[in-house]
Amino acid sequence: MKKTRFACHLKIVLTLFALVSFTLVSLAKNKILVFSKTAGYHHKSIDVGIKAIQDLGAKYHFDVDSTTDSTRFVYSNLKKYAAVIFLSTTGDVLNDEQQKAFEQYIQSGGGFVGVHAATDTEYGWPWFGKLVGAYFVKHPKIQEAVLVINDSTNIATKHLPHLWKRTDEWYNFKDIQSDLHVLISIDETSYSGGTNGANHPMAWYHNFDGGRAFYTELGHTDESYSDPLYLQHLWGGLQYAMGKKGK
Repeated sequence: MKKTRFACHLKIVLTLFALVSFTLVSLAKNKILVFSKTAGYHHKSIDVGIKAIQDLGAKYHFDVDSTTDSTRFVYSNLKKYAAVIFLSTTGDVLNDEQQKAFEQYIQSGGGFVGVHAATDTEYGWPWFGKLVGAYFVKHPKIQEAVLVINDSTNIATKHLPHLWKRTDEWYNFKDIQSDLHVLISIDETSYSGGTNGANHPMAWYHNFDGGRAFYTELGHTDESYSDPLYLQHLWGGLQYAMGKKGK
C-alpha cells in the first residue's frame, strides 16, 4: 500500500513538474528582450523603436521587456526570452562574462535580431561579428534609395514591392559573412555614397552557432517606426528569430 501511495505521489509530482516546465517554455516562446545600450552614438529613434516593438507585441500577443542594463545578460535571465533584439546598440556594450552568457543563450537555441546600428557594436568580439553578419564602416547622408528584394517568399519580405524606394541612413559594411541568406540589397546607382558594390546587402538571416540571427540595416529614422511596410518587415524577422515560423 505504501509503495502504491508513493508511486501515485511521485506521478503527481512529476506531472506538476512537467506542467510547470511546459508553462515556462511556453512563456519564453512569447517573450522578447529589447536591448538598446549605447557606448557610442545614440540614435534618437531608439525610444520610438521600443514603443513600436511594444505595439507589435500587443498586436501579435508577445511580451516585450526593454533595457539598457547589461547586467541582465546572465544565462538564467536570457533563457526566459525567445529572442533578444539589439536595437541600434553601439560600441562595447557587454563585458566578458556577459558576452559568454549571450553566447550560451544563442548556442542553446536562442534568437537574435539586430536593428540598424547593431552592426556598429562590439568590434572586438569576433563571435558577435559573425552572429550579426557584418560590421558597419561608414554611411553617407540620409537620402532616398532603391532597395531590391532578393527573396520575395520570406515572411520578412513577401509583403514588400520588388523595388522598394525609401529614405533612410544607408550603411556600408565590412566583414560580411559568407553564409548569410540575403533578403534585401541596395542599388548603389540609386543614391550617393555606397561602397560595397553590386552586392550590397541590407537585410539577411542565418542559422548561427545553434541559434537564429536576423539583421535589418533599416531603422535609423523615427519615421521608420510608423511605416507599416518596415514594421511588417521587422515583425517577420522577429518571428524567424523567435522560432515561430519562416525560414
